Amino acid sequence: MTNDALLASELSDLEHALAKLSDGYSEGRFQDRPWGVTVKRSADGKRVWLYGEELGGTDIVSFNLYVLSGASPTLKPCEMSSSKVVDFVLGFRPAQPRQPT
Repeated sequence: MTNDALLASELSDLEHALAKLSDGYSEGRFQDRPWGVTVKRSADGKRVWLYGEELGGTDIVSFNLYVLSGASPTLKPCEMSSSKVVDFVLGFRPAQPRQPT
């Protein structure tokens, strides 16, 4: 699926879910498997980069999302389908931070 084939609602859902992820490294689960994810946002807010790696496995997810003023967001997956990226971002559940005892 190309970026053009993504529906506006899918891009909106992706942006919304991505906004909930913290900058830096975090761990969580996707499809009941453990993942480590790094999110970086540019200082001007025009680019979000995500790299995710299945912990103890071989699967990865990597992409850039460009949000330029006056234009629709542009998703640029790194050697994978846009649908894989969308599925991952919508399905990834960060681990809850441990509460101090």
